[in-house]
Amino acid sequence: MPLVEVTMVEGRTPEQVRALVSALTRAVVETVDAPLENVRVVVREVPATHWAAGDVTIAERRAASAHDTSPDLGKEAP
Repeated sequence: MPLVEVTMVEGRTPEQVRALVSALTRAVVETVDAPLENVRVVVREVPATHWAAGDVTIAERRAASAHDTSPDLGKEAP
């Protein structure tokens, strides 16, 4: 009985989560020949305030980028 566990930051729509569950289920069925009814998928959504990298939460990162006034290095100057 294959079990796929996904942990991601909250913020996706229920439709996006449902599409993810379907895509993962199909991938497991197709790649390991598991019966559809045996595939389990668990999606855990973590608040952005509870997920950190390098001592900075995703919420803090998002807030900083929202207030970032530096030029976008990926775009050419006019």
